[in-house]
Parts: sequence; structure tokens; C-alpha cells
Amino acid sequence: MAGRFRPVGLIAVTTGLLLTTACGGASLGTGDGDEQGGPLKIGLLVPQSGTYKALGDDMKQGFELYVKQHGGKLGGREVEIVIADEGETADSGKAAAEKLVKQDRVLAVSGVVSSATINGVKDLFETSKVPLVGSNASPTTLTGTQYIWRTSYVNDEPGKALGKHVAQNAGGPVFLIAAGYQAGKDEVEGFKSTFLPAGGKLAGGEVYTPFPGTKNFQPYLAQIENSGAKAVFCFYAGGAAVDFVKQYRDFGLAGEIPLYAPGFLTEGGVLKGQGDAADGILTSLNYSADLDNAANKQFAPAYQSAYGAAPTTYAMASWDAAQVLDKAIKEAGGITTPESVNAAIAKVGEIDSPRGTWKFNSGGTPVQPWYLREVKQGANTVTSELGRLGG
Repeated sequence: MAGRFRPVGLIAVTTGLLLTTACGGASLGTGDGDEQGGPLKIGLLVPQSGTYKALGDDMKQGFELYVKQHGGKLGGREVEIVIADEGETADSGKAAAEKLVKQDRVLAVSGVVSSATINGVKDLFETSKVPLVGSNASPTTLTGTQYIWRTSYVNDEPGKALGKHVAQNAGGPVFLIAAGYQAGKDEVEGFKSTFLPAGGKLAGGEVYTPFPGTKNFQPYLAQIENSGAKAVFCFYAGGAAVDFVKQYRDFGLAGEIPLYAPGFLTEGGVLKGQGDAADGILTSLNYSADLDNAANKQFAPAYQSAYGAAPTTYAMASWDAAQVLDKAIKEAGGITTPESVNAAIAKVGEIDSPRGTWKFNSGGTPVQPWYLREVKQGANTVTSELGRLGG
């Protein structure tokens, strides 16, 4: 893989992009924009407050970048992005989604950080027949949908991607530790599903730390030290990822017992917070800003130039969600409706993405490549491809 890219200027376009807040009314009529010849209304359901705001900002920026790069249009049609604050609870996310669908009458929706939110709005999108092209949340329990698509991954796939590699390289038993909520359990089960069949051995049973209350990991690090483990697989994100990585180093385990994890452990702003304590950590993810392909050579430098930071998987998946809608709206043609766009999403085929090419499977999630990354000098660097999952 090639090295990291130098920032370049954002592609200059004349854009008709219209941004509104969640308070914007439905003054332009229906979401298809055809009745009055107005812009197509696309809802963006992302946290703009609370714990997950940083992820919401990445997702918003990725989606908006694609639209700006395409002259403020999707499928050749001018679009109005209606932003609704998902917040940090299932209730706040559901209320925001209902406003987008019932009051703003959008053509389609993208975004959604929380698995609790996407589970909570499943019936809304299915019964309203409005497509949701989600770009983050994708719990293992979300199945049997016709109007919900995800450009990210199913929650257990980062763990699945790592299992065989760790079994072949750990050189002994592996200690499993994760935050004690659904995503942590999904990741651990995903990891075991490929690690154990590949001959991997566990250093005792998995450990789930209370979430979100665990700040002091010392007792758990002592368990790791005394377990005889040759490597550790963990799942943490956000502030817990910073705490765990720093304490892992301070306890003397970094450099002694290799640390493997889904990429959230070192993705985005948490990596800066971890500093040099993160050096050498190995993670699996479907994206890295240094990937050497044509789409990423367009996307990564443009994102860096526009927002002053390297793109994350959250931004990339949102850029791809806009690309999916771009293709689907163009394919739908004629009188553009939520149902015609949803039918067209099923036919978009292969997506030329910054992560590498991918396509939707029958469950509405990507069949895509996964990468092994290592933190070197404060940046995630791709070392190899782990294979494709999602088929």
C-alpha cells in the first residue's frame, strides 16, 4: 500500500447545496421535489449533540463532501439536506426520524450512529416505505428489512475479520476483554467465530467490563498479566478506548503482549488522545485513510483539505451513502419517489469506494474488503488485507 497523501484543494464546484436544521419545515412540498420542481429533500439523521457528536460530525461531513463535489446534486437533481439531531438515546433518535419522514417528508434518509436508534426506527421506515441508507449502526439483530440499507458493516464483522489472523500469529492463548454492552458482545462473538475454528486458544473466559462506568482498568490488566496470554483482543471505543490504551501502556503490557482490536479502538479523535501509547496496536477495519486506490486518492485529500483531519470510516461510509443515493436517484429517473429510489438501490451493483470496491448483499449490508492496520507514529497504517466479508 502507498503512503499517506498530501492534502490538496477541495474540488471547485458551483454548488446548489441547501442546508437546513431539523427545524426547517416542509415548505418545498414532498420529498421527491417533483410537485413544485424544487430540490429533492434528503434527511441526515446524525448526532449533533451529546456523547456521539464527534461521530455525527464525521458522518455529516462525509455526506456533505460528496454532494459538494457533485455540484450540490444527487442523480443530477439539486438536493436539500435536512439535518436532524439523533442525540444519544433511542427516544431522541426516533423522534428525529419521525420528523424527517412525517413532517419534512424526505425522499430518503442517511446517517444513524446508534444501534438502539436503528432498531427503534426499523418499523417507521418499513411501514412508511422510505429508504434509510444508514452509514454506521448495523447490529446483528437487524434483519429482514426491505427499506433499510447500511454502507458500514454488521457489528460482528471487525472481530470476524481478525480471528484467523490472530490465531495464526499470536503464538499462544489470547485474552478477550470488551465493554459490557451489545456491540462488545457482538465483536467478541464475531472474533471467536473465526479464531476458534482456525486453531486459536483462549486464555480463560472472556471478560466484560461494566459500561459506561469503568474508568480504572488496573484489576483487569492484572488479570491479563497473570493469565499467560500471548496476545489480547479487546473492544473499546470513545473515552473508554483512550483510558484502556493509556492504562495498558502504563501497566507495562504494551510491547510485551500484543494488542488486537476492531478499528474503533484507534479511529478518529481517540487516537490523538492516546498519543504514543497507541503505537504498535493492530486493528481491523474496512477503511484506512492511506489506502492506495483511485477513489481514495480523490476522497482522502479532499476531506483533509476541507475539514483539517484525515477521514474516518464513519466519514467514508457516509460519502458512500451519498454515492449510493446518487446512483439510485439517477437510475430511478422520471417521477422520483421513495419507493422508486429504494427499488433502484437494490440495483446499484458495485460501488467504487475509497475502501475498495463493494456491493450490497441480500441483507442490505456490504460485501467488502477488510484491512489489518498498525498504529505507527500516531497514524493508522495499512499493513495487509484480511479478506472480504459480508457474502
